[in-house]
Amino acid sequence: MGIYLNPQNKGFQQAVNSEIYVDKTGLIRLTNKYINTEQKFICVSRPRRFGKSMALRMLAAYYSRGCDSKDLFRNFRIADDENFQAHLNQYDVICLNMQQFQIESEGRDITKYLSRDVVDELREEYPSFLKDPDIGLAAALRRIYAKTDKQFIFLIDEWDCIIRERQVAEPVQKQYLDFLRNLLKDQPYVSLAYMTGILPVKKYGEHSALNMFLEYSMTDQDIFEEYTGFTEEEVRGLCERFDMDFTQTSCWYDGYIFTRFRHIYNPKSVVEAMLRRRLSSYWTSTETYDALKIYMDMDFDGLRADIVRMLGGEHIKINTLSFKNDMQNFRVKDDVLTLLIHLGYLGYDPEAEEAFIPNREILREFENAMSVGGWPEIMRILKASENLLADTLNGIEQNVADALDRAHTEVASILTYNDENCLGCAIALAYYSARKDYRLIREFPSGKGFADIVFLPLPHTGKPALVVELKYGKTAGTALQQIRNRHYTQALEGYVGEMILVGINYDKDNKDKPHTCRIERIRG
Repeated sequence: MGIYLNPQNKGFQQAVNSEIYVDKTGLIRLTNKYINTEQKFICVSRPRRFGKSMALRMLAAYYSRGCDSKDLFRNFRIADDENFQAHLNQYDVICLNMQQFQIESEGRDITKYLSRDVVDELREEYPSFLKDPDIGLAAALRRIYAKTDKQFIFLIDEWDCIIRERQVAEPVQKQYLDFLRNLLKDQPYVSLAYMTGILPVKKYGEHSALNMFLEYSMTDQDIFEEYTGFTEEEVRGLCERFDMDFTQTSCWYDGYIFTRFRHIYNPKSVVEAMLRRRLSSYWTSTETYDALKIYMDMDFDGLRADIVRMLGGEHIKINTLSFKNDMQNFRVKDDVLTLLIHLGYLGYDPEAEEAFIPNREILREFENAMSVGGWPEIMRILKASENLLADTLNGIEQNVADALDRAHTEVASILTYNDENCLGCAIALAYYSARKDYRLIREFPSGKGFADIVFLPLPHTGKPALVVELKYGKTAGTALQQIRNRHYTQALEGYVGEMILVGINYDKDNKDKPHTCRIERIRG
């Protein structure tokens, strides 16, 4: 057992020994299925803090020859699989952390540095076959296979660090991708290759250098959905165990959507929240908001408006197919938004093909990025939102109307259109601070139609629910009457407590008083 060849199982043992370990060993059943098949090349990309490295340590502990991992997996799901024993510790495994090689090569040729280190370790295990001091890694593996008939499982972590950290060095990227292709593609010694990173496989020219890989990313995790983050059931169990409120935890860390699993949680943040017994933003522990700000400030037509709409709770239609899978070549705004999906700053609904800000933790990151400049209009709205909420709860209609005048003017200057959608976005942003105590729902299905905006109070806040109806060129009274006539409040029957009905009208022809507001309180 070595550093790269058949590493020990201590890395996975450490995860199992931790106070919180969520059983994701079902992933092994999937990788077992693809050993020595046409589907044996797997690239799974997901954001930082989503358990990529832990998954590789688990796979290494399970497959590596020389380890005795039966007891380590005995109490987990994979132990009940019919093929558990057949593959347990039966393979020579090569584990490569590309981030480590990137750092240690110190600007030298990373592929030569990597090849030398791994071949040195192979030579210790197979000295009689590797007497040539200058033999490359692929040639060394072919020779071992020819003499022993032994195949290898490749586990590659941070495969894309060269693409991310040497963004403008395309010759270096191409050399690196060609190295991986030569190492893996059409090589008889490969029984399985499992790569992880943040980005899907990089493409250059007309074809991908690694087109043999099946890709599973944040736009389509397919069979790996359950293993991308924590599921709703898993988070419920953790909240019960640590006496944490599940609804509030959902607001903070839920929001990543796939086809079958519609509620996937950020696993690292959930673990931090449970261990600390405190819901907060833990995203900045691994990445600063500066990384987000770079992409928010890119000058693509419509990008700024889309970000504002998502801050207001909207979902944005997006085409993810034009993205080149790097952090340098952007042609349209959808390329930038697609990158933010892969980085975890946006959620993506594959059925609706829409992007959105997934949860409160990520909202905090957008707010932090905007606070350092470049978004003064939005920051003015957010800073005024505390007073607006207080005036609404106190029924001060004129103050609410005046605040919405200011918010609508700020938002319209960015969205460049002035209709009910713009008004809805402005109102959602104007009530931004309400998200500390409320869950905002746009187009809430209720009664005989859809309430424009509903604010559902989180448990134990003691706040009333808010039902907001918007009108354009009519009256605030008409908006309030529509809430009553269409029985919008019936959808909140499970909610016990006060409700505040807010009717808002915008009259673009009234320059002095474009917004009017009517507020009615219904006792629970």
